[in-house]
Amino acid sequence: MTSSITTKELAQKVVNHEKTLILDVRNTDEFDNWKIEGGNVEVINEPYFNLLDGIDPVSGKLDKGQEVIVVCAKGGSSQMVAELLEEEGGFTKVLNLEGGMKAWSEHLEPVKIGDLKDGGGLYQFVRLGKGCLSYMVESDGEAAIIDTNRMIDIYESFAKEKGIQIKHLIDTHLHADHISGGRALAEKVGGTYHLPPKDATEVTYDYTALEEGNDIVVGNTKVKVQPIYSPGHTIGSTSLIIDDQYLLTGDILFVKSIGRPDLVGKAEDWVGDLRNSLYKRYKELSEDLIVLPAHYSFAEELGKGGSVSARLGDLYQRNEGLQVDDEDVFRKMVTENLPPQPNAYQEIRETNMGKITPEDEKQREMETGPNRCAVHG
Repeated sequence: MTSSITTKELAQKVVNHEKTLILDVRNTDEFDNWKIEGGNVEVINEPYFNLLDGIDPVSGKLDKGQEVIVVCAKGGSSQMVAELLEEEGGFTKVLNLEGGMKAWSEHLEPVKIGDLKDGGGLYQFVRLGKGCLSYMVESDGEAAIIDTNRMIDIYESFAKEKGIQIKHLIDTHLHADHISGGRALAEKVGGTYHLPPKDATEVTYDYTALEEGNDIVVGNTKVKVQPIYSPGHTIGSTSLIIDDQYLLTGDILFVKSIGRPDLVGKAEDWVGDLRNSLYKRYKELSEDLIVLPAHYSFAEELGKGGSVSARLGDLYQRNEGLQVDDEDVFRKMVTENLPPQPNAYQEIRETNMGKITPEDEKQREMETGPNRCAVHG
């Protein structure tokens, strides 16, 4: 029986930049759309049906002296290919990824970002298979979670391990590329769910308004979560300043790109808001704030230990989306230079509004594939 590797074990390799060799046996179109990526990850794609008669198609491509991790959609086909490689012999080690890309899409890897001034800490949960980033602020036995993913058990068990109570669940905007777990987790733990009111005009549930001037306090140490209205990706997009050190930008600003304004069909209407948020509102903030976005798009954005962050002042020097002086050129860039829209984004928005409640399996399906919330210059 071939040995297997869990998503947790693979995630550790990726975030620690260990040399990793993956044989992905999904169909080429699925592979081209979405694959495992990392700074030191090499991925070879050979569809499963090409290997049914033997491993000749990949024998010259795989380094037998290196551990090979075989991946498919759900872990079944890859198990069979892994066994074929084992039978061939000569490989140092062959491992099958348990649960395949389906499981990889749902794995969250917690990374500590730093300590807060009056005690407590800030953690980033990296969803390596989707590029989503969520956050937990903890102080004096209390926690707030920002941009919670659908897999809420992971946050619960993390909080339980640390002996802290989740009090606040905050979404920086109404998400269109993944299903928020904020409301579900708030109901489960008896916490408060916060959402920007301008993004909540069609929601079917009660929420607490996330608005500028309404600080959210976590713990007795008065860790201020200070909302800043920063529209552009959505009309309600709101950033958070935590502990005067960290700027959580949601989907407005990323490390290597900027937010796209078109997921509600309002690109032409919102491009001015996006420019104002990036070129005026953020410019008024301290350059020393550490930017923590809600997504990342490229493996090279993963820093030490797997975290994704950058100093605001540095981004004004090197992020191309922040260096377009001409407003017309900027408008053209964010309305024309756009990647495909996220998978099932309309259904995801409706789910996040509470208008539809798809079965768990359907929700997984809706989220399959990469995030596509950015505009790349």
